[in-house]
Amino acid sequence: MPYLPLGRLFWKFLIFFFLAQMTAVLGIGLAIWAIRAEQGAEPPPPRFAAEPAESAHHFDPPPFPLPLAGPNGRKPPPPPIHGPKLPILHLLAGAIVSLIFAALLAAYVSRPIRRLRMALQAGASGRLVPELAAAMGARRDELADLGRDFDRMARHLAQLMEGQRRLLYDVSHELRSPLARLNAIIGLARQQPENLDVCLSRLEHESMRMDGLLSELLTLSRLESGMDERAHEIVDISELLGDVVADAAPEAEQAACCIELSAPDSVLVQGDPEMLHRAFDNLLRNALTHARSGGWVGVELSSTAEEVRVSVDDRGPGVLSADIDRLFLPFHRGTTSADRSGHGLGLAIAKQIVDRHHGRIAVVNRPEGGLRLCIVLARVLA
Repeated sequence: MPYLPLGRLFWKFLIFFFLAQMTAVLGIGLAIWAIRAEQGAEPPPPRFAAEPAESAHHFDPPPFPLPLAGPNGRKPPPPPIHGPKLPILHLLAGAIVSLIFAALLAAYVSRPIRRLRMALQAGASGRLVPELAAAMGARRDELADLGRDFDRMARHLAQLMEGQRRLLYDVSHELRSPLARLNAIIGLARQQPENLDVCLSRLEHESMRMDGLLSELLTLSRLESGMDERAHEIVDISELLGDVVADAAPEAEQAACCIELSAPDSVLVQGDPEMLHRAFDNLLRNALTHARSGGWVGVELSSTAEEVRVSVDDRGPGVLSADIDRLFLPFHRGTTSADRSGHGLGLAIAKQIVDRHHGRIAVVNRPEGGLRLCIVLARVLA
């Protein structure tokens, strides 16, 4: 079928709507014409009615007038009975009006579908611009809802594509530094064979660093793609936070930092204990990294009838307002961070874990100084 400017769907709708309306117009018109034809074929009523007799010698007139004889003495034929004619003009007018309304209705239905097709073609070319809902105008129907859903999908896909490009750039940048250090250590070992033990120690340290980076990248990728299925277990957050604080005790002692845990006896949530342990551990180690020497880190657990809130506070320098929204992006360390040894993936992984548990994670600067990271999860009553 050749391409038409209005689209093939428009002509299909036009034909179907026009045939449907013409069938109704013809059916109703012919039915009215048939009824009028039957009424016109009935014999006319008598022209004279019988009158009451005035006397005994009075004769009633005949019920119909006597026919008059013609010039040749013959009776004239009765006048022909004419029924209603077929309403050709009315049916033609109905067809024209039906065609106009069918064309308007077909255009009203097919136009947003054509715009959706053009938007899909643009998306296939890599131009994910959420503008379909604006092109729908003031429509308030399912097609307008489809346009808004498409724009929402386009924005999400654009964010994912931008995130993938940014992640690829950050990964290549992060891997370039340890690879350059490895090459430098190898060159140093060749130039100074007597320092081979020192060079091997540095090589081991850099290889472990790269292994940790790749492990975190793999975890983040699996979380973003949804490959890791969340376990549905009842987890005691109080006990879990105790384990997290105990695991971070050597690092806190090395940083001369005190960790203060405030938690009730038993608060239950549903989820994956290993993933939740990793999320809280990332928050605590982030606080220890940014806390000043001899400082303090507070871990507080509070709960209501529906929610569980875990806050991790520190007395570090905090973050700039411009960095708060970017703090959960991969490889973002913040402009005020003094320690650049991390990879910038801990908070991004924590956010993915919390999202998979249908929770919320937020970050604010404390009025007393420092940063507060807060995780909110749904509570399970015992």
